Amino acid sequence: QVQLVESGGGLVQAGGSLRLSCAASGSIFSINSMGWHRQAPGAERELVAQMTSRGITNYADSVKGRFTISRDFAKKTVSLQMNSLSPEDTAVYYCALTEGIAGRVTWGQGTQVTVSS
Repeated sequence: QVQLVESGGGLVQAGGSLRLSCAASGSIFSINSMGWHRQAPGAERELVAQMTSRGITNYADSVKGRFTISRDFAKKTVSLQMNSLSPEDTAVYYCALTEGIAGRVTWGQGTQVTVSS
């Protein structure tokens, strides 16, 4: 069973920065990708950033140029550096790991990011 543990959320003023980290543990066949999604109150969960095992990145348009995803698949960790945060970035951020041929997805428990104006 795969487990994801996130850390690094919190409260920050607009224009500030936060760094989220996610560590995976358990029996993982092979990692296809790791990344971050977020869900604001009353909104659907959306992709923020993800990185494939080949290092290919994908960012939401709203975070391009502000957020940077990095990973160490050997250590089964992924991080998200978030700069120039705005109140619109306020959400619960979830780490996600996709593995194996079937593309099974495991979610973390979520970490709250709140950006005050």
